Amino acid sequence: MEFISPTVVIILGCVVLLLFLQWKNLRGPPCIGGWIPWIGAGLEFGKTPLEFIEKARIKYGPIFTIVAMGTRMTFVTEEEGINVFLKSKEVNFELAVQNPVYRTASIPKNIFLKLHEKLYIVVKGKMGTFNLYRFTGQLTEELHEQLENLGPRGTMDLNNLVRHLLYPVTVNVLFKKGLFPTNERKIREFHQHFQAYDEGFEYGSQLPECLLRNWSKSKKWLLALFEKNIPDIKTCKSAKDNSPTVMQALLDLLEMETNEQKSPNYGLLLLWASLSNAVPVAFWTFAFVLSHPNIHRTIVEGISSVFGTAGKDKIKVSEDDLKKLPLIKWCILETIRLRAPGVITRKVLKPVKILNYTVPSGDLLMMSPFWLHRNPKYFPEPDLFKPERWKKANLEKHAFLDCFMAFGSGKYQCPGRWLALLEIQIFIILILYYYDCSLLDPLPRQSSLHLVGVQQPEGQCRIQFKQRK
Repeated sequence: MEFISPTVVIILGCVVLLLFLQWKNLRGPPCIGGWIPWIGAGLEFGKTPLEFIEKARIKYGPIFTIVAMGTRMTFVTEEEGINVFLKSKEVNFELAVQNPVYRTASIPKNIFLKLHEKLYIVVKGKMGTFNLYRFTGQLTEELHEQLENLGPRGTMDLNNLVRHLLYPVTVNVLFKKGLFPTNERKIREFHQHFQAYDEGFEYGSQLPECLLRNWSKSKKWLLALFEKNIPDIKTCKSAKDNSPTVMQALLDLLEMETNEQKSPNYGLLLLWASLSNAVPVAFWTFAFVLSHPNIHRTIVEGISSVFGTAGKDKIKVSEDDLKKLPLIKWCILETIRLRAPGVITRKVLKPVKILNYTVPSGDLLMMSPFWLHRNPKYFPEPDLFKPERWKKANLEKHAFLDCFMAFGSGKYQCPGRWLALLEIQIFIILILYYYDCSLLDPLPRQSSLHLVGVQQPEGQCRIQFKQRK
């Protein structure tokens, strides 16, 4: 009987080791699927997606893959995976969102990919920190107009109150003064269709439109609204300095690049982006402030010290005034931390190594700001509303706290973040200057049904308001 030579044994051993290492390097993260291949974990995941993500992290560790409705979503929850998400050149934002943009706004993928960076630069420039001074007076005037319609006293669901104040303000500022309807019936119609579109946005981004009849109806209504008003939006300039609105700047670029074929579609996308997050953030911020008596009292005292005792005269809010009231901005950012989007996403272009796993190309790489903001390693006492934690942020230089990801990070952070913060600050200042406010209901639970955008409240939260004398 012949013995295998030591050389052959060594060679075979090296081959086995090489194959083992190759297998290990190609090993994907723990995968959560289901017994129906295409649906996978979709049914269970869709019931309460935020809770599903946290339970999966606890069970499988800092990286795991969920297969749902034919899509592989790989979630990263700790530093190494987050660094890959934020910094790797092998993951891409535009390719991750092109399908949802096509489904929700009917913007073809080739046009979106061609124009996204150019349009982003335009919007970022118009809403950037250097241009915020252009909006301060306009936002104040628009809010004054809406507050005049509120009456001397009343009781109302806080979410509806915020919508009735901020919908017209945002539309008139970003698109065209007077675009938002003033007729009561038409106002209700706008509210009905935008809320239906917003509430169904996440489903609309994933499912065929034919399966979402009511959502599709509201989408078409909003597109028709822009189709009708684009000519007027294009020609109307600011009465004060003749400067174009954000939408006019987009229209100029669209005309140059695509002959305006998709102007209404980009109008719809801008409308959703400007209302879908700012309005619930304003709701939650105001609800948090009113439910914390010490914070409420401190803010009211601060407003009185800057603007004097409330009266009938209209106050003007300046940038210097805002700097004297930092607590309001801290409250907004702390609210955003607690009600951050469920996920933000990138598409994996080439396999990327994270920990001991390889995430294959084609996966959607997902990070959850909602859960990242609840990691005590980054935010001590994460479930508490503690606006004072924002003292440590260098907000004067427009820097947030480390690991604060509500606006995304890197090249394509939300371009409207500074304008949204400004609008909510002015909203809180004016309503607390003119009105005594109190909540009639406990702070509502946040809905766990959606992953896209700021978390919505579950159930009503009534507010009582009375004009100050």
